[in-house]
Amino acid sequence: MAGRIRQSDVEEVKARTNIADIVGEHVSLKSAGVGSMKGLCPFHDERSPSFHVRPQLGYYHCFGCGESGDVYTFLQRMDHVTFTEAVERLAGRIAYELHYEDGGRAEEHGNRARLLAANQAAAEFFVERLGAPDADPGRKFLGQRGFDAEAARRFGVGYAPKSWDALLKHLRGKGFRDDEIAAAGLVSSGDRGHYDRFRGRLVWPIRDITGQTVGFGARRLLDDDKGPKYLNTPETPVYHKAQVLYGLDLAKRDISRGRRVVVVEGYTDVMACHLAGVTTAVATCGTAFGPDHITVLRRVLGDDSGLGEVIFTFDPDAAGQKAAMRAFGEEKRFAAQTFVAVAPEGLDPCDLRIERGDGAVRGLIERKTPMFEFVIRHTLDQYDLETVEGRVAALRAAAPVVAEIRDPSLRPGYARELARMLGTDLGEVQRAVQAAGRGGGARQAPGRESRGGAQGEPEASAAPAERPYSITDLPPDPATRLERDALQAVLQHPDQVGEHLLRQAVDCRFGNQALAVVRDGVSAAFASGGTRELVARVVTEVPPTFAGLVHQLAVAPIPERSERELAAYVSGVVTSLVDRELLRQKAELLGRLQRTDATDRDAYASVQRALVAVEADRRSLRQE
Repeated sequence: MAGRIRQSDVEEVKARTNIADIVGEHVSLKSAGVGSMKGLCPFHDERSPSFHVRPQLGYYHCFGCGESGDVYTFLQRMDHVTFTEAVERLAGRIAYELHYEDGGRAEEHGNRARLLAANQAAAEFFVERLGAPDADPGRKFLGQRGFDAEAARRFGVGYAPKSWDALLKHLRGKGFRDDEIAAAGLVSSGDRGHYDRFRGRLVWPIRDITGQTVGFGARRLLDDDKGPKYLNTPETPVYHKAQVLYGLDLAKRDISRGRRVVVVEGYTDVMACHLAGVTTAVATCGTAFGPDHITVLRRVLGDDSGLGEVIFTFDPDAAGQKAAMRAFGEEKRFAAQTFVAVAPEGLDPCDLRIERGDGAVRGLIERKTPMFEFVIRHTLDQYDLETVEGRVAALRAAAPVVAEIRDPSLRPGYARELARMLGTDLGEVQRAVQAAGRGGGARQAPGRESRGGAQGEPEASAAPAERPYSITDLPPDPATRLERDALQAVLQHPDQVGEHLLRQAVDCRFGNQALAVVRDGVSAAFASGGTRELVARVVTEVPPTFAGLVHQLAVAPIPERSERELAAYVSGVVTSLVDRELLRQKAELLGRLQRTDATDRDAYASVQRALVAVEADRRSLRQE
């Protein structure tokens, strides 16, 4: 093992390295005066930049969280490497040969470096195999989607041969141990030992923001492949799918310069966008767009001025609509303006480029719709606006969306637009928006009433919206108490509630807006990771002003003391919440049945079947 790196080499590498270049790969920096640059701190979430870098001194300091150090400290904190690994990495960037106290040469850079090296070797292997005769299905797939050999090279696309252990043998030949190859997520294990994870698939390298390959996404090609359509690298010490965006290494400079990012849904969509000239496109890697992705993008955008743009592209089908509403749930985390771009006829950017050319892809992005307008229209689509009842319900659902618009100068315009869409008096809409902003109980959309935190109309004080929500603010009515008690049970004893009942509970409609936000946080956290460390993950899902409420619900005493009483109480209170929702659904269906023309047999029978299903759910719930 090599000894310590000579101190003179440590100092020389640091002197030859511009700290602003290294920090700039993670943070969008701008001038903060003579010899100083600033940006959003990468070590804590903030809206106003307090992270300062002084390139001439080679140091950084955050006046928000107190983090400070030199370029080595920065790499250690950001990439979780040792001091030696940080020095060796920077030395490699400038092609500087290091010397060690014992006279030895640089040894391998530690476990993380070995995993990164294994991934890079695998990426090179896949690229080489794309030209082999057995990779014809992969080349054909690329060609059918408008990608030539140069496009494949630009994005590092390769092919994993349909072989039990071709990659494994290749990496062994490169000097990697089986445990390193397995730790990098490149092989799986079975009764016959290790075997290649990706076989007979087209492979995209997934790179971190610095361009290092940390994992892969592989697309099924062969009819006899019974695996999922897309198979990604599992979680490893270097690959965390919730923190990685495909294409960010290629897009980061243009994102930072243009203050715009386009979020698409797949690897081929990223390729199509970049080749069409939309060079700020990125995509998630086998997971929903979430808070960690937002944190990464905000740093690259320099998201503190509100001048940036985040454009989401979604398919117009039900799954795309659901993804759009999920993205809207995270919208408040951006200072930048958010938009939605939906391609015509259900085409994603890749298909759009194939059928209509590069200009159509660029046009799709330029015809973006503000996120709030999209959500309002989507909300209204759920209701029959030809009836008085439908218009009233639609207003109740859409008013909180308008109330949540951060820019108070935009709210009056959206209120007028909502009044126009509904054919309703403007004053009535304004009153509904004001009530929603004050927490008046208006519901935002089916299954997603309100995220809370709405700021109301311009003349209203903004202070209540910024004040953290507290359990003491909850009204004492029975309906709110049931919602509060059910959330306490879910947060404190999720395993006793059980996954089936918990899944039903988070689909219930809540009348209290603050508790509805917590419910949405539980829903998102549960969907992404089950009940493991549920409270901590819910806190990361909800807006900051609701974190205290989550903590309070998680520690507030539950009346039952004994284990047996506790189990019965937890199950009972959550069951009551679900039963209330089913009863509400039954009442709505009975009302719809009364309004349905009995001569319309199909419609009448459809409502009756829905009633039977709800009654069956209620009976099943009580039996459980």
